[in-house]
Parts: sequence; structure tokens; C-alpha cells
Amino acid sequence: ELEFCTKSNEIRYLLVNATTRRDPDGNIVGVVGVAQDVTEAKEHDRAVAAMARELRQLVDTANAPIFGIDVNGNVNEWNDKTAEITGFSYEEAMSRPLVQTFIVPKLRGSVQEVMDNALLGVQTSNYELEFRTKSNEIRYLLVNSTTRRDANNKIVGVVGVAQDVTEAAKHDRAVAAMANELRQLVDTANAALAVG
Repeated sequence: ELEFCTKSNEIRYLLVNATTRRDPDGNIVGVVGVAQDVTEAKEHDRAVAAMARELRQLVDTANAPIFGIDVNGNVNEWNDKTAEITGFSYEEAMSRPLVQTFIVPKLRGSVQEVMDNALLGVQTSNYELEFRTKSNEIRYLLVNSTTRRDANNKIVGVVGVAQDVTEAAKHDRAVAAMANELRQLVDTANAALAVG
């Protein structure tokens, strides 16, 4: 592939095949070149590459945890926010089995089912899962799982886009515990009044 500058200073890309020219005795006397203008294809490739870089940056810097798996259940997507909330870097997470490594044991079955369904093309919205962090804390994530497909529409994995709802989940659990404690106090007080 060669880059040529036209008379009007426009850059054109040519795919060139060169063959030697020979005289009747077999001596090389020159070169014959056949060129194909591939400028539009080159510009299209550049535009696609630029879009891919932009999308990669969008995923990496999104203010939401984004993670993905391949068809074997191994992590192949792990953005900056997921690394931040879990404490596991991109390098530490990549190629590890998502469910067995990062999901709390009591939810592994249900999360595996969601992932398996997504690998069959059945997507799930708004399911809550508990991610285990590097420091063994639990982060509650509200997740949408989406089937990933290649250019031929073949399923190649699953991507999860999440919202960290840890603080809201902790608050809800604290309120439920307080309500339960108050219910027990009332029941105990009523029992004492009934006896007295």
C-alpha cells in the first residue's frame, strides 16, 4: 500500500502490485505496476477505528460498572468503575471466571442462570447481585445483562452494565432490621400486658 499526493495535494492510498518487465532474452528492462485506489476503504477503516477507540474510552471511563464475560464465563470486560468498586484491577480480573471469583456463594446459582440465559440470547434487566471485593466487602449492584454478538451475529459473550446500589441496599436492610426489632418489642410488651 502506497500513499500518493495528487496534483491538488489530496492524499490517495493505492494498493500496488509490481511485476518486472523483461525483454525477449529474459533481461529485466522495467517494472509494470497495477494499482487500485483504496482511499475510501482506508478512510472507512480509520473512521471505524476512531469510533472503536471512542467507544472503548466511553466504556472504560463510564460512571457505571461495566463488566463482561466470554462464552466460557471468563471475564473479558472490566471497566475502571468496576475496578474501583471491587478493588480488583483490570489485569487481576481478566480471564477469571466471573461467577466463581466475584459473586458471593449464595447467589452463584442464580447469577450463573442469568449469564447462561444471556448466552442463549435471553437478556435480563434489573437483577441485584452481590459482588465480593478484594477486601472481602460486599457491593450490591443492580445489573442489566446483554448478549454480545460478533459481526456475524454469533453470540460471543455477555456484558453487564450496573448501578452500585450498596448504600441504598444497606439502608433498606437497616430499616428492615429496625422494623423487625420494633415488632419484637411490641410483641414482647403485648405478651407482658396479657400476663399482667
